[in-house]
Amino acid sequence: MPPSEHEPGPSRPWFLYVLRCADGALYTGVSTDVARRYRQHLAGKGARYTRLNPPVAVELVIEYPGRSAALRAEHAFKQLSAAAKRDFLRVHGDADRAS
Repeated sequence: MPPSEHEPGPSRPWFLYVLRCADGALYTGVSTDVARRYRQHLAGKGARYTRLNPPVAVELVIEYPGRSAALRAEHAFKQLSAAAKRDFLRVHGDADRAS
């Protein structure tokens, strides 16, 4: 059985991801597998917010060396104003470029 995201094991990258939701809002999270997590959000198995406001696009994916770094980046992104988040996405938000 593969290890869960929270079990220690070989070092693997973690990713910060930003989704655009149906209501226009941005949802930010971290995961070791963004594609799997996005499918969970689409299926209503993700966060409560995305069950009510399903995602329509992945706006940003950034790779980090570990969970702690990804969580720090998530916190920092969430502290930005809405305008600063839009500016950041305008400059860095091509999900196809990600890792």
